[in-house]
Amino acid sequence: GQHKIKFIPEMVGPILEMTLIPETELRKATIPIFFDMMQCEFHSTRSFQMFENEIITKLDHEVEGGRGDEQYKVLFDKILLEHCRKHKYLAKSGETFVKLVVHLMERLLDYRTIMHDENKENRMSCTVNVL
Repeated sequence: GQHKIKFIPEMVGPILEMTLIPETELRKATIPIFFDMMQCEFHSTRSFQMFENEIITKLDHEVEGGRGDEQYKVLFDKILLEHCRKHKYLAKSGETFVKLVVHLMERLLDYRTIMHDENKENRMSCTVNVL
């Protein structure tokens, strides 16, 4: 109900942790919660900036900690884009947000992979891409 907004941004991290568990059905069931959070904040403030900032910060931390994979990135993109495109007011800003997060995930996953590379130039190039 009207109390949902009180859980943003505090619940973004725990929900993100849950969606990152490598279980496809769990991911499919929980990723839509992010859209609900976006929608809830949007209806309250006409933006979802608090949610956006929190998920980007937490995602960086989680991927650096070894969580997340290509399958998660694909599901996140597909599920959230589907929900955003159906919403009259979140279609454009939601799609921009999803593309931003998916692009960031690509860079973070690349960075995590390359950190074990001996080639300093590869690591530096990947670091620049993340930044």
